Amino acid sequence: MSVDTSGSSGPTALERGIPPLEVQGVTVRFGALAALADVSFTVAPGTVHAIIGPNGAGKSTLFNVMSGVYRATEGEIRFGENVLTNLRPHKIAKLRVARAFQNIALSSGQSVAENLMLGRHHLTHAGFLAAGLRLPRATREAELHGKRVREIAEFLELGDKLDIPVGVLSYGDQKRVEVARALCTEPDLLLLDEPVAGMNSEETRRMAAAVLEIRDALGISIVLVEHDMGMVMGIADRVTVLDFGRLIADGTPAEVQADPEVIRAYLGSGDEDEPANATDGPRRGSVQLDDAPRPTETSAGAPSTDEDRA
Repeated sequence: MSVDTSGSSGPTALERGIPPLEVQGVTVRFGALAALADVSFTVAPGTVHAIIGPNGAGKSTLFNVMSGVYRATEGEIRFGENVLTNLRPHKIAKLRVARAFQNIALSSGQSVAENLMLGRHHLTHAGFLAAGLRLPRATREAELHGKRVREIAEFLELGDKLDIPVGVLSYGDQKRVEVARALCTEPDLLLLDEPVAGMNSEETRRMAAAVLEIRDALGISIVLVEHDMGMVMGIADRVTVLDFGRLIADGTPAEVQADPEVIRAYLGSGDEDEPANATDGPRRGSVQLDDAPRPTETSAGAPSTDEDRA
């Protein structure tokens, strides 16, 4: 996979042979609690696909199933011919699936280059002994990995920061390093867990542009969980909406914004007697979703976030 930094489009997903990601009837239970209930949707190759929902919707649970952190109780997730469900994270990574985490998981004392090289580890074939003795094969391989790291760093505007310890970078740059390290694994499917969480408006704008550049230049599929609805609606090709573990909408950003179920999930219906799954009646106009926490009563033991419900 080559990185084209000229701004022109790179190979398409079809040209690269990237398969769809298919989520088929996925259910996750933790005891009596169903964090996900029969969720199904498809991520088309080479697209940006967003997963959104109010707090406690099951977004993080679904992402954790995709990346092998959690196991599905029922259903499966397929990436082409490969079934990801119940595989360990390192085996999923070998299938060219990479994840950038919401909470930055970098080595703060090491340089940007050293952190990015960690993403190349599973692509290294020279053994420890060959590398230690600096045998020609190991030296050539190290040079190739170093070149690739520099290309990806330049692509994400980190080229002038390769020798700087990650811990002294701004928060926005650290998030970009997290994405760059995921790209260093050469993925066909990139999972971005809240890539702009905690960023200011300028950092958010740069990250949104970077996500589109990754899609266009590399032709890979990108699935993201994000709370910034302005960013999501601006870059996503398709949006899946979860609410209390159920899929309530799946479509283009415009379709999702105008969906009555989505409006109820985010803003409330204003009618105590209205069924949660009602779809009859006049279609409401679209709204700008802001993903504010759902107004609910607080009761002992009642989960209020994805992590709490898990």
